[in-house]
Amino acid sequence: MPTASPAALPIRRLTLRDLTACADLSEDRGWPREEHKWGFLLTSGTGYGIDDPSGGLVSACVVTRYGPQERPDLGAIGMVLVAERHARKGIGRRMMRQVLADLGPTPLTLHATPYGRPLYEELGFKVTGRAEMIRGHFTPDGSEAGVATRAATAEDLAAILRLDEEVVGTDRTHIVTRLPAFADLLHIAEEDGRITGYAAAWPNMDTHVVGPLIARDTRTAKALLASLAARTDRPLRTDIDVRHEELLSWAKSRGLESVAFNAVMTYGITELPGDWRRRFAPVTVAAV
Repeated sequence: MPTASPAALPIRRLTLRDLTACADLSEDRGWPREEHKWGFLLTSGTGYGIDDPSGGLVSACVVTRYGPQERPDLGAIGMVLVAERHARKGIGRRMMRQVLADLGPTPLTLHATPYGRPLYEELGFKVTGRAEMIRGHFTPDGSEAGVATRAATAEDLAAILRLDEEVVGTDRTHIVTRLPAFADLLHIAEEDGRITGYAAAWPNMDTHVVGPLIARDTRTAKALLASLAARTDRPLRTDIDVRHEELLSWAKSRGLESVAFNAVMTYGITELPGDWRRRFAPVTVAAV
C-alpha cells in the first residue's frame, strides 16, 4: 500500500508516553531536548502530534488553557515543531489550523521566533509585544538588597495563587500548583506579612530558567532574581518583557547577556489580560 503523505496523516492528542518522541523532535530541529519542560507542558496542557509512519513524530505542539475549563479565558500555544525532513510542506500550517478550530472563540497567545512569525501572521495573529531572552551567570552587587525574600512554603500557596490571578488576569491554578514539583526553587518577596511577588527557577538542560517572575515593582523583581541566583551555580536564563527596561539593563550589568528576541503575538485579543507592570517573565515562552 502507498504511504500516506505526511500532510494527510491524522493529528492526535499527545500524552506523557510521547515524551521521548517530543524531545527527539526538539533535537531534530536543533533545539535542546528539554524533557523536563515537555513533561510539564504535556501534563498541564494539551499536546497535539502527528505520527511518522517510519517512527517518531512529524510534528507537535502544546496548548495550555487558562480560566474556566468550559470556556477558557486564554490559550497559550507553544513548542510548535515540524521535523526537518518534513519541513516546508504545509504541516505546521495544518497543525495550527487544527488548534484554532479546536479552541474556537478562545483568545490565544504565543511567542514567535522570526522563523515562525510569518505563518502566525498569515493565520491572523498580531504582534502585541516583545520578550528578550537573557542568559548568564549572575553576579550580585547589593542593589537588590532591602526587599525581604525567602523560600516559599505550602502555607504561602493560597496567597501566591491570589496574587498570580490578579496579575495575570486569569486562573493559573493548574500551573502554579505544579511549580513546587517542577521547579528547584520557589521564592516569595514579602512586606509586613504580605506577599508582594514570587518567582521560580526550574532546571532546563544546563541552566535554571527563571519563570514565572511576578513582582510589585522592579525593585522587588531584582530581589527575587538575586535570591534565586544565590541558590544555584547554574547560569540563569529568563525571558523578560522588553517594557521592563530597568530590569533588563540591571540584569545585563550583573552578567546576563542578550540571546534572542521573540515576538509576543495574540489572536482574538489586542493585548494579554492582567497587569504587565507586575508581570516580568512567563513560566516559559511555551505557556504564559
